[in-house]
Amino acid sequence: MTQGQEVNKEEGNGKPSVKLPGIQRQSVSGVTKKLPVILKGFLWGTGFMGTTLLSAAVGTWLALYTPLSRIVLPFLPSLESLKQDGLQQLGSYSLGRPVNILVMGIDRVEGTEGSEMFDGRSDTMLLVRFDPTLGNQQVNMLSIPRDTQVIIPEQGLAKINDANVYGGGELAAQVVSETLNDVPVDRFVRLTTDTFKDLVDAVGGVNVFVPQDMKYRDETQDLDIDLEQGWQVLDGDQAEQFARFRGDQYGDIGRVQRQQVLLKALREKIQSPTIIPRLPNLISLIQENIDTNLSWEEMLALMNFSRQLEQDDLNMVMLPGRFSDSGEYNRSYWIIANQEKHKVMQDFFGVEPPLQVLGDGNSTAIAPQRLRIAIQNATGENGMAGEMSRYLSQEDFTNTYLARDYPDLLDQTLIIAQRGDFAAANLLREAIGMGRVESSSVGEIESDITIRVGRDWLQRENAE
Repeated sequence: MTQGQEVNKEEGNGKPSVKLPGIQRQSVSGVTKKLPVILKGFLWGTGFMGTTLLSAAVGTWLALYTPLSRIVLPFLPSLESLKQDGLQQLGSYSLGRPVNILVMGIDRVEGTEGSEMFDGRSDTMLLVRFDPTLGNQQVNMLSIPRDTQVIIPEQGLAKINDANVYGGGELAAQVVSETLNDVPVDRFVRLTTDTFKDLVDAVGGVNVFVPQDMKYRDETQDLDIDLEQGWQVLDGDQAEQFARFRGDQYGDIGRVQRQQVLLKALREKIQSPTIIPRLPNLISLIQENIDTNLSWEEMLALMNFSRQLEQDDLNMVMLPGRFSDSGEYNRSYWIIANQEKHKVMQDFFGVEPPLQVLGDGNSTAIAPQRLRIAIQNATGENGMAGEMSRYLSQEDFTNTYLARDYPDLLDQTLIIAQRGDFAAANLLREAIGMGRVESSSVGEIESDITIRVGRDWLQRENAE
């Protein structure tokens, strides 16, 4: 147990709950301490958990990042005080310090019920930081590929998705912390991954751009995949196909990218007013598929913090690394790139690198102009990626390469900080004089930064 945590007994179950330091609240009359199962499921599950890629991520992000508190209260008849006083009651809970939560989507163990159904491998793993720092409040998300090579106590070298099998959420949190420079992991949330299709159908589908035709039979997953390139409203079956697609050279890492694409699409859907009449059905679908050591007060504090965030306050990044070489190990792994990991943990989670790294005179940072920059043409006009590359070379950004055209047309140039390097991405934006910076891992996997050249660049070229 972390020093400074306070243990309380929850009414009704006799189990000890550990209260996070930094959770502040005023007296709220009429709120029971025991969290109703249906409410617990709603807070962590509203919006589409269940797929092998994003069940956990979606539940946390949509329930905590979007302003759900404005529409959830009418559906909580067991909490009369919250129903009557609404946001005033919710606003009495707040975060007093940054909080890190490990969210896992678990392959449900067949034939099991209750807590045993969470004993499978974690197909999705996401470390989420809720940072209430004054003037800079953010939610930062780190996607951890399931094949990441780690050391599991008493097991040795293994994939990180095995940690939950050997020791549940507690061991998984310990392994994540030890792997990521001893970052504090305050809480964990585990969700089953078998309700995704029904949940997507329950919200009326999600609007997603499919970047290529996806058509084949995956025998290993017992899944027929048949999606056409272009903008699609995906139903539950199709969303599962999109998430599980393996027909490219990127394997698990490509799945992580599509997870982040679906996160954005789901956020837009959950914010639509059309979701309101669908909430009761969503609640009933989710209530049996969550396991967490968060208390009721902690959930309210996270909701209250997250409903105040703007769209640009959310950052997503993937744990940097590489695929293991053939014959390098007896299993395929995602091998962590330690230097890049240190930077991600420092920039996104406030964790300083180990002392031996700080004292290593050889670990100098790469100048932004030397970072590997992929350029994709998203204008619909030939040659625009090349024009961008030539322009950047004049600005001393010489380590660029042309990637395949992006199949969707963009009005605004998009600069993707593929590895979370905001400083370099913003420097690029200043050099170009246009565009929008986004921190996510949906660009070219081998790049540090991906530029998708939009029609604003085309208009500039035509004007000259």
